[in-house]
Amino acid sequence: MDGSDPHRLLLDQAQDKVALLDDDGTFTYVNEASERILGFSPEELVGENAFEYIHQDDREAVSSAFREALSAEEFSEITVEYRHRAADGSWVWLESRMSNLTDDALDGYVVSSRDISDRVRAEREREETAAHLGEISSVSSDVLWMFNADWSELLFVNPSYEEIYGTSVAELRGDPSAFLDAIHPDDVPAVREAMERLSEGTPVDVEHRVNPDEDYNRWVWVQGEPITVDGEVARITGFTRDVTDRRRRERQLVVMDNLLRHNLRNDLNLILGTVETMESAVPESTEHTAVIRRVGEQLLATAEKEREIIELITDHRNGEPIAVHEAVEECVERVRERFPAASVEVASLDRVVVDGRAELRSAVTELLENAVRHADDDAPTVTVGLRRTADGAEIVVRDDHAPIPAVEANVLTGDHDMTDVYHSSGLGFWLVYWSVELSGGSVAVESGDERGNEITIRLPASGE
Repeated sequence: MDGSDPHRLLLDQAQDKVALLDDDGTFTYVNEASERILGFSPEELVGENAFEYIHQDDREAVSSAFREALSAEEFSEITVEYRHRAADGSWVWLESRMSNLTDDALDGYVVSSRDISDRVRAEREREETAAHLGEISSVSSDVLWMFNADWSELLFVNPSYEEIYGTSVAELRGDPSAFLDAIHPDDVPAVREAMERLSEGTPVDVEHRVNPDEDYNRWVWVQGEPITVDGEVARITGFTRDVTDRRRRERQLVVMDNLLRHNLRNDLNLILGTVETMESAVPESTEHTAVIRRVGEQLLATAEKEREIIELITDHRNGEPIAVHEAVEECVERVRERFPAASVEVASLDRVVVDGRAELRSAVTELLENAVRHADDDAPTVTVGLRRTADGAEIVVRDDHAPIPAVEANVLTGDHDMTDVYHSSGLGFWLVYWSVELSGGSVAVESGDERGNEITIRLPASGE
């Protein structure tokens, strides 16, 4: 091409590298884009053989494609991807379109090339990520899965599906709804409802029974999450975890709780009834029977707390928005009714809403009642305050009593060893600890001979 050719001036403004090659692959023309993409000026490339600049691992494939295009009897255009050496010695990925179109006015065959290094790099990163995820999913005991928005196409599932559901991955790929056949018939309606909610864009968290080969005795916990693109649900992904052992332990715990509590309550009522008879028949025995009565009543109260704890740790409901200021007011009124001689004061009461378990009310009540019961005088004073913080809320219960024993404080803060339960005085602080922990909060205790006790419940802010 003539240097004054207006077409050449236009080509030099092009973003793609445009070149002319003769039959041997020698550059007869290169536009200015070669310097931007490769660092070579057109003058440096013209007269050079193009294949000498191609990575040796790609050279044969590119040369074959060029020869194939040139030898075609009819018009032919072939696209190839390869690495081209840059002026600094690095390699640039190019996508080139080669054709056998030529003209007497052209000094060779046109090859148009664009830099695809970023795309190739991104594809490789995706491939590496997918490979890593594949390795992780292949050894995961959880079922990892992904469907399209209407559940008509299975996009991914790992091998653990077969172990947990008892059906094959191949069957699921052929029929994406086949997993419903592995779910207990009584649970299918709830699962279908969860699927609809996911398709509408709402995350779900459900438990149900699977695996007909095991008489549906296997329980799973499923969490699903919709993936949206431009405001529309594009895919649905999640995991399924085998929770059979946990469910079995919980059932055993509930059975033992019912049996123990029923028997304990009956036996203690019998003892207390006998004590009452003794006191009527032998008035002078009152001093001694009072001890039996007090211990018996404490054991009955402990049994009731044990019931609350069992219900707390076996109930898997998610947290709910709780107006903490209203909850604290309810707790204060309840304690005032139970202990009319005590003074339960409210220092502050900010309006705060948190995501938590309803048992938080029991936790606050327990702290207030514990402070009243363990006071040194007959008219104790306990103060409770609620303040909003940057991270959520803090409930602070204060008294001026003797310091809480370290073993009790450790239960509240979670710094306990499970053997500490044998040394603590009861289940009340365990109820507080588990209620707060399941609400995503924490407990701090500060005590001293001069200052009394200050117990702080910290709760995270509501996600609303």
